Amino acid sequence: MSLLSTVAAISTPPAAGGISVIRISGEKAIDVAEKLFVSFGKRRVSEMAGHTCAYGRIVAGGQTLDDVLLTVFRAPKSYTGEDTVEISCHGGIFVTRRILREVISAGAEPASAGEFTKRAFLNGKLSLTQAEAVADIISAEGESALESANMMREGALFKNIHKVSDRLVGLLGGLAAWTDYPDEDIPETSDGEIEAALCDCRESLAKIIRDYDSGKIFREGINSVIIGCPNVGKSTLMNALLGFERSIVTPTAGTTRDVVEESLRLGDVVLRISDTAGLRESEDEVERLGVRLAEKALERAELVFLVLDGSRELSGDDLELLERTKNRRRIIVVNKCDLPKKINDEYIKDENILSVSAKEGLGLEKIREAVYRIWNLAGYAEVPTVFANERQKLCCDRALGHIEGALGALRSGETLDAVTVCIDSAAGALLELTGERATEAVVNDVFGRFCVGK
Repeated sequence: MSLLSTVAAISTPPAAGGISVIRISGEKAIDVAEKLFVSFGKRRVSEMAGHTCAYGRIVAGGQTLDDVLLTVFRAPKSYTGEDTVEISCHGGIFVTRRILREVISAGAEPASAGEFTKRAFLNGKLSLTQAEAVADIISAEGESALESANMMREGALFKNIHKVSDRLVGLLGGLAAWTDYPDEDIPETSDGEIEAALCDCRESLAKIIRDYDSGKIFREGINSVIIGCPNVGKSTLMNALLGFERSIVTPTAGTTRDVVEESLRLGDVVLRISDTAGLRESEDEVERLGVRLAEKALERAELVFLVLDGSRELSGDDLELLERTKNRRRIIVVNKCDLPKKINDEYIKDENILSVSAKEGLGLEKIREAVYRIWNLAGYAEVPTVFANERQKLCCDRALGHIEGALGALRSGETLDAVTVCIDSAAGALLELTGERATEAVVNDVFGRFCVGK
């Protein structure tokens, strides 16, 4: 991508609304805007200072397209670090696209996905981790996810990783100086000092990786499934959790034939939840297809809601499901607590057992507590952590593996050259994470996940 080009895109969602924003960035952004914008105050765009606005209209071919508010940001004090112009017009889909078309005709090029943030990175306005945080802010679905994304945008992860990479680079410098200049009066770095530094780096990275598992839940949600025998109240539970009727509920067993998927929020955690057909043998071909889909949903689920009917004794199928899911993250929901209890719950050995009435809405508030307990999220409900995405985690994993290799080489008495190679590889993985040593392919992959206009 050439930073000499001037690019433009619509930066608001492609739907009707109060306003739409067309963003132009690059060395010709001011010239492009000046060809189209006529200020009601007779101000030329080229005369406007940075961080100022003007009210006027967009005119193309002698025709006024819309009244707009135009904002100018002068380099380097802009989001991208380049001259940037934002045109705020009325939020009609047609008029927005028409103005963008005229902007491109005036000399701009269509921006690719994530190109504005990519330019901010390449111009030194953001680190790679801060740029990725922008995408997390856009996709945040809960308070903790938003707070953690903002922490990343402010450079929290960059600073934490930099502490480790600086320590590793410092070790490399000390080892290289002592090895390359043996005649100079340079103190030798002892094995004990190297080991202590590597152990500190290992613990710091291990904590970041541990945080990733909890952070991923707040950011992406938990893939969950509701299973159980027919007519135990799975669909009623689904509807009760959602707060509206999404699954069909009848007294007839086997009503649910397909997998019904929805998302719901429990505190700051999103559950991507599936209601499934009752698991049983059936002669009905359509029901058998539904059972097979339920089996697949169970296989890929991260959290299982196993629903039992508290108004009847456990059946053989119930006991089979209890056995089958005993090593899974699960919540056993004993439903129909509003009816006389008949379930022989001495066969149920699990700490996450909830007694509810999905029909009457009783006991449902306990589900959030159980989810947080199973995933050990209680501490994150109030104090968000610094989250890492999958790319960042893989870099941390590689760095941690190289540090373990360096410790192994050191403790087994191998030469310092072997230790140095491992330390250099660990530092390289962390510098790739922050973008200081990232390849063009890595950078393109990161920004290719952004929407156009950001």
